[in-house]
Amino acid sequence: MTIAGTRSKVPLWLATVALAASGLVACNNSEGGEARPADESAGASAGRPNIVWVLTDDLSSDLVNYMPHVKAMQKDGLSFSDYTVTDSLCCPSRSSIFTGKYPHNTGVFTNTPPDGGFQVFHDKGNEDETFATALKRQGYRTAMMGKYLNGYQPDMTLDGEKNYVPPGWDEWDVAGAGYKEYDYTLNENGRTVDYGHDPKDYLTDVVSAKGQDFIEKSVRDKKPFVLDISTFAPHGPATPAPQDEGKYKNLKLPEPPAFDKTPTDAPQWLKDKKAFTPQQIKKITQTYRKRVRAVQAVDRMIGDLQEKLKKEGVYDNTVFAFASDNGFHMGQYRLMPGKQTAFDTDVNVPLVVTGPGVEQGATTGAVASNIDLCPTFTELGGGTPDPSADGRSLVPLLKGKTPQDWPRTALVEHHGPNTSPQDPDKPRKGSGNPPTYGALRTQQYTYVEYENGSHEYYDRSKDPDMLHNVYARLPSDTKSQLTASLAKLQDCKGSKECSEAARVG
Repeated sequence: MTIAGTRSKVPLWLATVALAASGLVACNNSEGGEARPADESAGASAGRPNIVWVLTDDLSSDLVNYMPHVKAMQKDGLSFSDYTVTDSLCCPSRSSIFTGKYPHNTGVFTNTPPDGGFQVFHDKGNEDETFATALKRQGYRTAMMGKYLNGYQPDMTLDGEKNYVPPGWDEWDVAGAGYKEYDYTLNENGRTVDYGHDPKDYLTDVVSAKGQDFIEKSVRDKKPFVLDISTFAPHGPATPAPQDEGKYKNLKLPEPPAFDKTPTDAPQWLKDKKAFTPQQIKKITQTYRKRVRAVQAVDRMIGDLQEKLKKEGVYDNTVFAFASDNGFHMGQYRLMPGKQTAFDTDVNVPLVVTGPGVEQGATTGAVASNIDLCPTFTELGGGTPDPSADGRSLVPLLKGKTPQDWPRTALVEHHGPNTSPQDPDKPRKGSGNPPTYGALRTQQYTYVEYENGSHEYYDRSKDPDMLHNVYARLPSDTKSQLTASLAKLQDCKGSKECSEAARVG
C-alpha cells in the first residue's frame, strides 16, 4: 500500500458533463418511486467520474496530523478551510449531507424523535431526496456502507419491508450501533448478518473490504459508481484496530490557546466552568490517545481504497472526498470531550477533495457547508442540482473558480439541551450541553443567538480562538442586522432563496 500520488490533469468528465446534464436529475427525486436508470451506454461513459465519499464520525481537525493518507490528499487536491456543518451532531449533519437541506427543511434537529433521528428523516420523505436517488437516476451504481442515521436498525421492518433498505442504494451494508467496532449486525442488502469479536470482525476493516469489492464489481460491469463509506470511528468508545492498540501511549495532549479557558462574557451555560483538575486533564489525554488510535484504521482504509482504484484503472477518473459529520472539543473552553457547541472545534471540520479537474495542493477560503455536498455529487454525476435543495454545487470551487454570487455565510441550527437517555451523543458531565441556538458563521465572525436570550459574537479575524465574546460592544443596528440575517436564513427554502439569504456578512 502506498500513499496516493499525483493525478492526470485532464478532467475527462468536463467534456461530457453538459451532455449528461440533459438527462435525469438532481438531489431530489421529486417524482417519487424507484428511479429509472439513465441510458446504459451513457451510464458507463468514462467521461463521468466515479465518486468515493469517506465520512468519519466526530473527527476533529487536529486528528488529520495522524492520518498520512489524508495529508497526501491535501497535497493532491483541494482543502476547504471554511467548511461548516449545519449542526455539530450526527443525525442532523448527515441528513443535510444526504439531501442538501438545512435542518429546518429536513425536520431533523437531533438524534432522536420527536425532532430528529432516522424515523423523522424517513417520515418526512427525505429518503426520496438524496444524492443516492439522484445518481441512481443518472445510471450510477450506488453503495452505502457503515453508519447511516441514528435510530436505524438493520433488522427493522418499515413500510412493510423486513430488514428495511432505503431507496436509491444498489449496495447496502449498514450497521445500527457499531460504535464498539465489534459485536454488531449488518444489514447486507436486506439480509442481517451478525459479526463477533474476532480481529477479522473489526467494523472499519469490514466495510473497507466491502468497499473494495464494490469498486471491483462496478468496474467489471462498466458502470460509474458512488461509494459512501461512513465510519463509526473515531466516535467513542474509539476502539482501535488490533494492530493499533499499543500505539501512542505517551502522546502529549495538545493544549491550544482556548484549552482550560472560558471566553470573556461567556453565555450562562458555559460561564461558571471551573479550571480542570489533574484528574480531568488525565482523562482528556486518555480520550485523545484513543481517538488517534481509532483513526489509524480509517486512514489505512483510505489508502486501500485508493490502491484499489488504481489497480482497477479508475483512480484518475474518480473524485475522492473526505470529511467528518462534526468536530469535537478536547478541553477547549473548559469543556470535557464533546460537541454540540457553535465553536469552531465543533462546527468547522476538514473537507478534502481530490480528482480529475480538482485543484491540486490548494486551499479555498470560500464558505462551504455540508448542504453543498448533495448538489456537488449530483453535478459531478451529470445531473442538475435540484433547486429545492438549500445548498449549491462546489464544482466551480473544485475547478478554482469562486462565483461572484457565492454565499458568504453558513448557518448552524441546534436544538438543546440534549437529555435523551437513548442518544449515544447525550453529553457527559462537563462536556457542554447548550440550549437551543442558531448561529451564523462567515470567514470573519461567528454569531450565536440562543433561545433563552443570550448572544455571542466572536470576531475570528482578530480572535481566531474565540475567547472574547464582544456582542455587548456591537452597535444596536449591527445587532438588529445579525438577528434579521439569522431569521432569514432559518426561514429560507431552496438554493435560490438560501443563497440570497447567505450572501450577507
